[in-house]
Amino acid sequence: MNDLYSSLSFKRGPAMKNRFMLAPLTNSQSHEDGSLSDDEFHWLTKRAEGGFGLTMTCAAHVQIEGKGFPGQLGIFSDDQLPGLTRLASKIKEHESIAIAQLYHGGMRCPSDVIGMQPLSSSDNEKWGARAMTTQEVETMISAFVTAAARAEKAGFDGVELHGAHGYLLAQFLSPEVNKRTDRFGGSLANRSAPMFEIIEGIRSVCGDDFMVGMRLSPERFGMDLGEVIEIAQKLMKDGLIEFLDMSLWDVFKEAEAEEYKGQSLLSCFSQLERGDVRLGVAGKIMTPDDVEKVMGMGIDWVMLGKAGILHHDYPNQLKKNPNFVPATLPVSADYLRNEGLSDTFVEYMKVWKGFVKGADGFVDADVILNS
Repeated sequence: MNDLYSSLSFKRGPAMKNRFMLAPLTNSQSHEDGSLSDDEFHWLTKRAEGGFGLTMTCAAHVQIEGKGFPGQLGIFSDDQLPGLTRLASKIKEHESIAIAQLYHGGMRCPSDVIGMQPLSSSDNEKWGARAMTTQEVETMISAFVTAAARAEKAGFDGVELHGAHGYLLAQFLSPEVNKRTDRFGGSLANRSAPMFEIIEGIRSVCGDDFMVGMRLSPERFGMDLGEVIEIAQKLMKDGLIEFLDMSLWDVFKEAEAEEYKGQSLLSCFSQLERGDVRLGVAGKIMTPDDVEKVMGMGIDWVMLGKAGILHHDYPNQLKKNPNFVPATLPVSADYLRNEGLSDTFVEYMKVWKGFVKGADGFVDADVILNS
């Protein structure tokens, strides 16, 4: 248990005071123009106050056409700087590392949300998306880099690139989705080029102490586990980032790919050579026992989603009481409001099956949490 409250240093940026990161959680409670709302400010800063060593924003879209949800936080315009600056300052005031997650939804951006046909690595009939031109891809890469510079200007310690869950960077990485024939298609090196060019761009415009993290998911949405392992190894071995965030859906599940059968999905990544890069995982980590089991597998930190929603002060609670028992689901709407969720966020939670008392949730919580 003491290891959970030891500090964790990074190649760049401040050390984390403990091994708890708040997962980036979509909640639709910011303003439609992408500016930060008081509700979003309150939700996030309450988690920093509650002891999370690193507090990450929800997915913040880097281009207007990259917006995947109503009420999503934006980081595509300097008009959003006042809210972002206010947020970063307050998170850091509580001795929590402030990280902005950078995102583009690609084909998963609803046309009625963005007011245009969604874009992707290739034409996609299922999602009604069209392939981006080479120039549009290069513009998107520049938008991620500019958003990182904007995050630094706002006072964030760093950014995380959302390369998981079938969003745009994952759409390029997926051999099933990406059917391009230009320099962004074909080989794994070409399909992963957008994320590596974004990282290179961020390093060229941001300060030497600015942190970069990457979120990857190894299954679903056409991902090839072997390729994701290869990308994860390159990111860590070459020291291209400060931290790798593996979203595993369930940290205790077995790998689905035939060649990795009998092996836990987590072990596919925990056994990789890390160099100076820190590795963490997310996926159904709820109880203190879950936390200890994951840390016992050689992971550097844990990322809490549902547990962070249920307890704004999960790290402080556990530190105070090793026998701390988290709330059991479902919980009342008033309980969630007391934990810092706005009415909008509570309504969003009601679609999660079995999460809010009296609500007819119809989607599995883990699907939404990792969507």
